[in-house]
Amino acid sequence: MCSMVKISYVICFIALNLWTFTRGELFTAISEVEPLLETHRKIIDDLDDYINKEEKRLSILKRHLIKYRNEHEKAMDDIPNYLGNPINAFTLIKRLTTDLDLIEKNIVAGTAYIKNITVLNNHSDVKYPTLEDLVGAAQALTRLQDTYHLDVKDLSEGRLNGVIYSTSMSASDCFELGKALYNEKDYSNALAWMMEALRKYSEDDEERTFTEVDILEYISFSHYLLDDVKKAMLWTRKLLELEPDHARARGNLPHYKKALDEKEANLKRRLRGDTGDVDIDEYIDDDNTAKKPVELSTYEKERKSYEALCRGELEISSENSKNLTCRYLTENHPFLKLAPIKMEYKYLNPDIVLFHDVLSDSEIEHIKELAKPRFKRATVHDSKTGKLVPAHYRISKSGWLKDEESPIIARVSRRVADFTGLNMMSAEELQVVNYGIGGHYEPHFDFARKQENVFKETNGNRIATVLFYMSDVAQGGATVFTELGLSVFPVKGAAVFWLNLHPSGEGDLATRHAACPVLRGSKWVCNKWIHQGGQELIKPCGLEYQAESVIRALPRPLLKTFR
Repeated sequence: MCSMVKISYVICFIALNLWTFTRGELFTAISEVEPLLETHRKIIDDLDDYINKEEKRLSILKRHLIKYRNEHEKAMDDIPNYLGNPINAFTLIKRLTTDLDLIEKNIVAGTAYIKNITVLNNHSDVKYPTLEDLVGAAQALTRLQDTYHLDVKDLSEGRLNGVIYSTSMSASDCFELGKALYNEKDYSNALAWMMEALRKYSEDDEERTFTEVDILEYISFSHYLLDDVKKAMLWTRKLLELEPDHARARGNLPHYKKALDEKEANLKRRLRGDTGDVDIDEYIDDDNTAKKPVELSTYEKERKSYEALCRGELEISSENSKNLTCRYLTENHPFLKLAPIKMEYKYLNPDIVLFHDVLSDSEIEHIKELAKPRFKRATVHDSKTGKLVPAHYRISKSGWLKDEESPIIARVSRRVADFTGLNMMSAEELQVVNYGIGGHYEPHFDFARKQENVFKETNGNRIATVLFYMSDVAQGGATVFTELGLSVFPVKGAAVFWLNLHPSGEGDLATRHAACPVLRGSKWVCNKWIHQGGQELIKPCGLEYQAESVIRALPRPLLKTFR
């Protein structure tokens, strides 16, 4: 170790002396000084290059700052409406994930500056979204796109149903959205957003972490994964025009050619001898292929009905609607004679009733504030285990409130008893729910089916549901009953009520319902699920037994005669 130190010292000593000697000799002749001008020019060039890069770096940071500041000011003007726009919500999460990473790379102090400065200043309330949040927001946008038949170009321009509500998305926004969907194997929607990223690529001059070639690669391979080999080849060739030496693209072309040849050969074998000469291109091109109508599955039929109901395109039959009425509820409790409740029949047999003005604004705010600290990802009962688990078909957060925690919560439960006429002894706690970006709950029953391992240790099945609307929703967010063709749109302060069970205690399949995705706005609800325990004298079992399996097998018109 000592010898190494000595060697290093000697080398440094020699280098220092040589430098001193050389420096000392330069002034002795002009010819020796002249080369210094070249050194001088080199320093000028290097310094100029450095300053240009610094100016560019600062310019990029300033553009980010302006964008962040402008969007923040828009948000603070009207937070609920701003965050209630799914495009704003997605781009906000993107700015705090992938965009922030780009900013960090442009800051000399590195990543420690942005994310650790909050720690240095003891800002413990600062939160950062994750890439999982970005993926969730991307999936929410496509859910809205599919449910409400939204055009990708309109969405990218900040337009919802013909009205511009937000700043248009950049090429980077569209690329990150497409990339997130691609990684989730949603190739069809990924392709649509990559095409939009390509369209916008030349329209803005923002700094990017990707190139046009990257977009083309996603487009071509998405086509291949969607079994459109011809278009995959077309877009790969466009990519190679920009970057002829692109290794993956050059390797993919022979693979695509082989796949296309095999497809043509298989088609020839199927057609040979039956139809004579065939124009193979006509059959290979997916756009021109005559496809037989595909019979929709039960799920697909319900899905189609569900989405149409969410868009408000279906109406209940005139036979049912002509008998619907509104009135004041004065029975069930003596107090209702002094303060009757407005009730509106939305459907008859089974009865779906909307009670108006049953929650005040102050009660709503109190319930929200109590519930927020307890919010967790909403769960559903696992039919096999009976345990509560998160599910992709229910996107929201919820918290539970007990009557004894607040006089207001207890008052809400008493009010439910008053307008339903049911006993709250076996009712579940008040569940408070806030739906996230594109938040929804796909078609389901509130009651437990026979084969489900749920409510075995409670006071019977869920006999009734009371769903309070704690906010108006600008667009979307309806409660829809897929078997009835009924859509109930949120009305702040109102509550929708229905019975889940037949008098026999069997589940009423007509009560299958769903919460539609929130297109714009924020949806708050709370609900009480009331069980059979304590209702024996209020809602006694009927003498006629209606088996769930029998009811399901009957045609729709006959089914109603049992109710």
